[in-house]
This record gives sequence, structure tokens and C-alpha cells, in this order.
Amino acid sequence: MVEKLTELVAKTGLRPYDLLRRNEAKAKELGLTKETGDEKLLALMVKFPELMQRPIIEIGEKAVVGRPIDNALKFIREQI
Repeated sequence: MVEKLTELVAKTGLRPYDLLRRNEAKAKELGLTKETGDEKLLALMVKFPELMQRPIIEIGEKAVVGRPIDNALKFIREQI
């Protein structure tokens, strides 16, 4: 699961921290910051999916966070 999420995040061109829902209670409880390592963040996002911005839309070799919905719609239009 971590491998797939790592691949998906790479396709967005973002770092795992960029996908972190920083205001989520679990993120605060775990004390997650910019200094938290990417591997640790990815593992925690798999364990606690509520930590991650979603949905992530993947088409081929690219992916985008689907929030706001306009991001998703624009991405889909560009890919088809």
C-alpha cells in the first residue's frame, strides 16, 4: 500500500507533506510538521487515511488532488 501511495504522490509532483490535512485532529495529535520525513508521512497516511487530501485522480503518468473540484475537472479535460 505504501508503494502505491508513494507512486501516486510522485505523479502529483508534490511532497507527502503537501497532501497532509494539517488541521486534522490526528495530524495534530501525531505532531506532524514539515520536518516529518516523507516515508513516515506516507506510512501514516496509509494507516490513517483521514490525514490525506483526497480524492487523488490518476490518469496515466499524472495525478492531481481533486479538491477543489475545479482541479479535477480541469485535469480530466486536459488528459482526454
